[in-house]
Amino acid sequence: MILLSVLLVSLISFIGILFLGFNEDLLKKVLVLLVSFASGSLLGGAFLHLIPHSLEDLGQDIVSWWVISGIITFFFMEKFLYWRHCHDGECPVHAFAYLNLVGDGIHNFVDGMIIAASFLTNISLGLAATTATILHEIPQEIGDFGVLIYAGFDKRKALAYNFVSATTAFAGAISTYLLYQAFNLIHQSATILLPFAAGGFIYIAATDLMPELHKKKDLRGSFLQLSAILLGLALMWLLKFLE
Repeated sequence: MILLSVLLVSLISFIGILFLGFNEDLLKKVLVLLVSFASGSLLGGAFLHLIPHSLEDLGQDIVSWWVISGIITFFFMEKFLYWRHCHDGECPVHAFAYLNLVGDGIHNFVDGMIIAASFLTNISLGLAATTATILHEIPQEIGDFGVLIYAGFDKRKALAYNFVSATTAFAGAISTYLLYQAFNLIHQSATILLPFAAGGFIYIAATDLMPELHKKKDLRGSFLQLSAILLGLALMWLLKFLE
């Protein structure tokens, strides 16, 4: 039951299939809105979900330092990726694509831990946790697909990489099941990973995605970007109550 639920959640990563039929011109127009939507979703996920959940178990100072550590870590990771993959200022794939995959992978790992722990408590709680995870994964995976395409991946590769990132949920679920006797340690580890992932999401949204949006300066386009950001935030806020 645990692995079936995790598989169902992981398959949400293929939601980008909805955009495979778009021609290149239409996809380029939609991409800017998807990047805007992803910015709002990442910020909403960090400030409305990950950080509040971690504050329930950790003190404010500890959460703050883990958020900061996530931001600093992702900063250095981007520096390394830029040095490794970019030459003469040209990047075939922008570094923030890989950062997004790492941040999403950490988030999915924690989701797998939560689903497994919920089912080990009782089936009803496990089904509730699975439903909540699916609900918040749908808008996030749509945004992730747009980010990967915008960063330079082709559509099929973006789907494949997104799914690989989603499969870290299996590692989280399996490790939780195997180490169930040490659940307190697992719970603490998951709690610490939440603000760290939040720091990564904040870094990606604020330093990589939003600066890209400033390249489009026409009034209509700016209004649409703002609307898409607010939509991402609104959906994450709504999902907070549904969870």
